[in-house]
Amino acid sequence: MQSVIHLEQLRKSYYLGKQELPVLKGIDLDINKNEFVALMGPSGSGKSTLMNILGCLDTLTDGKYVLNGNDVSKMNDNELAEIRNQEIGFVFQQFNLLPRLSALENVALPLIYAGVSKKERTERALEMLEKVSLADRSHHKPNELSGGQIQRVAIARALVNRPSIILADEPTGNLDSKTSVEIMGLITDIHKLGNTVVLVTHEEDIARYAKRVVRLRDGLIETDQTREELALHA
Repeated sequence: MQSVIHLEQLRKSYYLGKQELPVLKGIDLDINKNEFVALMGPSGSGKSTLMNILGCLDTLTDGKYVLNGNDVSKMNDNELAEIRNQEIGFVFQQFNLLPRLSALENVALPLIYAGVSKKERTERALEMLEKVSLADRSHHKPNELSGGQIQRVAIARALVNRPSIILADEPTGNLDSKTSVEIMGLITDIHKLGNTVVLVTHEEDIARYAKRVVRLRDGLIETDQTREELALHA
């Protein structure tokens, strides 16, 4: 299997003056193309820090991180920004849409940074809105959409660059249970179309959508089990 994410003894520390605060203490992890993995763990386990490093939003202190064949470990901020835009689609709990832009303009945004022409930006953004069943709302602004529709726009935006990996950070955290089921159904469909999905959640019922669950505790991987292994131990 082709590894999209390869981590070797990944460590991350923060510093308060001279005091070192280790958060990730040696993570070894491989995630293959077209896997659907949930990252779980209590507060302070390191899952948010790990997600930020996977998303090239933060740098590691030590170890190795290879993303789709690119060694991210040694990249500077500009190189990280570039690879982030090429390789990763983000879905956040807070949606992070720009309120003054329409759904179409929000979805097309990553393509501006990628230097894609206006005509192609519009075509690709519309194609993604169709994928999430929102083409008829393309000219609506976020305040004219429901929470579930806003998250669909955010998912379309995450897909528009055709990234090698979708990172979803608590994607249903601000949604009611019915809408959460709809959004997770959509993320499952996206995975079935061939996308690699890494989902960060603290909710067991949301993690059940994943095919593999990696649990962190105190900056280390505590368990790493497939859905079949979890069913055996249930």
